[in-house]
Amino acid sequence: MVKDTEISKDIIYIGADDKTIDLFESQYVVPNGISYNAYLIKDEKTVIMDTIDKRKTEEWVKNLENALAGKEPDYLVVSHLEPDHAYNIELVAKKYPNMKIIGNEKTFAFIPQFFDIPNLEERKIVVKEGDEINLGKHTLQFFMAPMVHWPEVMVTYEKSEKILFSADGFGKFGALDTDEDWTCEARRYYFNIVGKYGMQVQALLKKASTLDIKMICPLHGPILKENLDFYLGKYDIWSSYTPEDDGVFIAYSSIHGNTADAVREFAKMLEEKGAKKVVVTDLARADMAEAIEDAFRYDKVVLASSSYNFEVFPPMDQFLRHLKGKNYQNRKIGIIENGTWAPTAGKCIREIVDSMKDIKVCEPIVTIRSRLKEDSRAKLEELAENILKM
Repeated sequence: MVKDTEISKDIIYIGADDKTIDLFESQYVVPNGISYNAYLIKDEKTVIMDTIDKRKTEEWVKNLENALAGKEPDYLVVSHLEPDHAYNIELVAKKYPNMKIIGNEKTFAFIPQFFDIPNLEERKIVVKEGDEINLGKHTLQFFMAPMVHWPEVMVTYEKSEKILFSADGFGKFGALDTDEDWTCEARRYYFNIVGKYGMQVQALLKKASTLDIKMICPLHGPILKENLDFYLGKYDIWSSYTPEDDGVFIAYSSIHGNTADAVREFAKMLEEKGAKKVVVTDLARADMAEAIEDAFRYDKVVLASSSYNFEVFPPMDQFLRHLKGKNYQNRKIGIIENGTWAPTAGKCIREIVDSMKDIKVCEPIVTIRSRLKEDSRAKLEELAENILKM
């Protein structure tokens, strides 16, 4: 459903939707755009919770000024220094010269790399794990979240209204006015943006479990107000590298279509043998971020590829390198290779997956010589039987 931006009487949303962006971080397709979230807390002391991307500076400044209604902010909290959240720090610091800036040691180590802020040493407030700042009715408590997904990241818990300002945690792709299910785009966002750092996310979830949280305000995506156990549960599954669904994800790369034909037959075999879910993706044409999402989603993955230059066809190689970079682990994998004179794809795939953690390779590794024949079809049947039993 479309999400609203109403938080509370004293906490105001001042972010913006961006529906003209084509690639988030210059690599992720965002057909429904992205939201850059920022917030203002009004109390005896007034606090800006992060800025936003340069693409929406004008809108953000207007939202900020309207929310302030002539008042000057006392503090700016910097949760995360990535430019989509921090681009306007220098602008707002110069606009409000008496405003203090709240961050941790790593925040202030990085700020000079991005910005020239007048009198930064006199204006900075360095917080550590568990430190609190009282605003009047509201109290902010800070928790460090290093590598979720930069080393300076921290989250802020507002104690009176029980709100967690979660930085990039619990974010998703898609503008706020997009009518779409949260899980799919949040999963694609998580595994591609944060997925490598599961251990660090688990550490943050442990801290969050000690707090009474009534609302989660992320830096991307909708404000989460209801059924928070669902969202926390998803993050626990994703960050522990636990398969989310029972199914087989088949990722293939085919040069002239013969490997693709074999994959289509193999998918039918799996369905006839009772596979609960079979998902097939052509790596040469698919959104790579979505392919990565599906590889993490399902408990079984079959990798099918043509051989190429005595190695593996580049779309498959790229996919595997992405998975390794995202700390892919704890899955059951089948391998199908194709080659006319020297099939090498299987060996190359095996070398990469063997370097990953807790990967079980299902036998047999199937070799196709140019196109599927009776002998290789029988091996596909055997692989289908065996991987469903794993």
